[in-house]
Amino acid sequence: MQKVAIVGAGVIGLSWARLFAEKGWNVEISDPRPDLQDIIDGTFAGLPVRAATSLESALDGADFVQEAGPERLELKHELYATFAAHTRPDVVLASSTSSLVPSAIAEGNAAADRILVGHPFNPPQLIPLVEVVPGPATQQWAVDRATEVYAEIGKQPITLKKEIPAFVGNRLQKVFLDECVYLVQEGVISAGDLDELVKSSLGLRWATVGPFESNQLGGGPGGMRHLVEHVGSQLTFDAGRPDPARIGEVIDQVEAAYGTGPENYERLVARRDARTRAVSQALAGED
Repeated sequence: MQKVAIVGAGVIGLSWARLFAEKGWNVEISDPRPDLQDIIDGTFAGLPVRAATSLESALDGADFVQEAGPERLELKHELYATFAAHTRPDVVLASSTSSLVPSAIAEGNAAADRILVGHPFNPPQLIPLVEVVPGPATQQWAVDRATEVYAEIGKQPITLKKEIPAFVGNRLQKVFLDECVYLVQEGVISAGDLDELVKSSLGLRWATVGPFESNQLGGGPGGMRHLVEHVGSQLTFDAGRPDPARIGEVIDQVEAAYGTGPENYERLVARRDARTRAVSQALAGED
């Protein structure tokens, strides 16, 4: 049975642990938090998941390393130095980072050729995507191995051709969210109504076809070329620029629409997860 070392027991790390464990991997989690064993006992009953006594013990015999620690570059340099020293040269060292490029993580590391980013979308146990981002020093075998492992545990790995800050998914998300914030700040629409609009239009559409395929279909038999030359030629507005000083106004609306606090958070998470499973299952059945 293969072993994965999960480094970091936050939301993302624990989700990775479940994914690997449910696919038959031995999982060893390393995290300095004092309640790690309690979390494992309460979360992974019956699954091959255990708390590591040290980072080195988690790495010992590991066939894959998935790091999900804090977004602090100096900490990652320390972690990856330890990874390099305590893993075999054929073991991929993957980071779940949402923002740090692999070349920065791998700087000065003797194992730079096997360091890459494997960035999931939250929650990883439900959203299939993993962005596989190689750095300039990453060898092709490491990319191939990472995509093989992620596909094996039920994820959909998509490999970027080169590294770029925030990768692709988060860049798209930020640009879209900036426009959402701008529209709310300008009084065009409320935060709650904007969410309903997206769920009833773009969200539903993009769950079935991507932006480019949507444009190809939107142009009819003439495809995207026809759409760009006709309807697209009239969309000449500039994107809005949200005012960072007024973000509190938007947050107030979001909190009013959805509530705050631990109990409310759990309710929203349960609803999100149930809906995500329903959509995924429906699409899988249709395919």
